[in-house]
Amino acid sequence: MFKEMRIVIKGAGDLATGVAARLWRSGFPVMMTEIEQPLTVRRSVSLSDAVYEGEVTVEDMTARRAQGREDILTALDDGVIPVMVDPKAEIVKEITPFAVIDAIMAKKNMGTAMDDALFVVGLGPGFTAGVDVHAIVETKRGHTLGRVIRQGSAIPNTGIPGDVKGFGSERVIRAPAPGVLKGELSIGTHVEKGDTVAYAGDTPIRAPISGMLRGLLHDGVSVEKGLKSGDVDPRNVQESCWTISDKALAIGGGVLEAVLMALKAKG
Repeated sequence: MFKEMRIVIKGAGDLATGVAARLWRSGFPVMMTEIEQPLTVRRSVSLSDAVYEGEVTVEDMTARRAQGREDILTALDDGVIPVMVDPKAEIVKEITPFAVIDAIMAKKNMGTAMDDALFVVGLGPGFTAGVDVHAIVETKRGHTLGRVIRQGSAIPNTGIPGDVKGFGSERVIRAPAPGVLKGELSIGTHVEKGDTVAYAGDTPIRAPISGMLRGLLHDGVSVEKGLKSGDVDPRNVQESCWTISDKALAIGGGVLEAVLMALKAKG
């Protein structure tokens, strides 16, 4: 039904993948753009890993790295989501999509404008509805998560991760030193506080709390001291490592609502 309503999602991390899931499952042709070396922590539920692996599957979706317009069109014909290394989303000019979704999660606008497509959505803080995007979807956990904002801005970034079982920033694994990351443990492994999960060069990166290793940067990524490099979930549920999160699906639902309302208004 929406075959000609192509949608470009800028970014292919875990929240962008939740957006892709809602749109793709509803019948929209979806394509995604990424940077050359994605810094995605929750790789097991992110289509961005197609940049490294060539092709990946998350739940019922398969993504394939695309090199250009023809690759994109072939992937769409195959029912696959194309992911293209295109940091400035130049492909938007070639594809002329119905909608562009900025899911980079940079907490600031990195160049998205209302004239990029007929309908433009920004996720979270950094955008103003009616100025640089047509709508915003709230990304902060709580009562307004996933809500569509048509005037104004999202809740400002606090820099503090949402609380899970009493843990906030403590859940985040950060590189203690600069270096090239090499994983020691796999996503989906139970860890105890202090376990070595990876190395930054020769420096061990340790689990800050006990729980399930839910995310870890891809091997070979260059990290700086303090860079978010992994995530430990104190709920310790392995299944959550392989399924799209409630937060990502809620945000995806907000994007789907916004897109459908735009189509309704378009007639």
